[in-house]
Amino acid sequence: MGIIYRYRKGFSQLGLYSIVGVSCALLDIGVLNFLLYLFPTRSTFLLALFNTLAYTSAILNSYYWNSRFTFRVRKTRRQFAAFIGQALISLLIANGVFLLGIWIFPLLFPFSDWLNTNIAKGFSMFASSLASFFFIKFFVFTHKGGVLK
Repeated sequence: MGIIYRYRKGFSQLGLYSIVGVSCALLDIGVLNFLLYLFPTRSTFLLALFNTLAYTSAILNSYYWNSRFTFRVRKTRRQFAAFIGQALISLLIANGVFLLGIWIFPLLFPFSDWLNTNIAKGFSMFASSLASFFFIKFFVFTHKGGVLK
């Protein structure tokens, strides 16, 4: 029974994480596109900066909702520090995939810069979100701080 419960709980958490992830994705894409609307650019530095700001807004949203809703744990300083650590690693993944996409997609697709940027952002979000889920589940919200009821 224990192993079945753990797998079922893991799938349930993945589902809840996905719901929170949709809100984070909307925030992430919204902030990026708002910045691109205000300051259109092809500068790699500015695109990485805009992506970092968008990602940071989404990651703070993620911490709040995943700690309360998905993994239901008491927030501790250790968990917050671990969350920030995983967020930085996930940010590196996000920016790496995003910048690679910015470079590759215009060569593959005859779309506008805006559309290619958003396609790159989608791949970036998928890769960093997947990595983030496993970091959060196994290293951040491990219930060592106590489960909320």
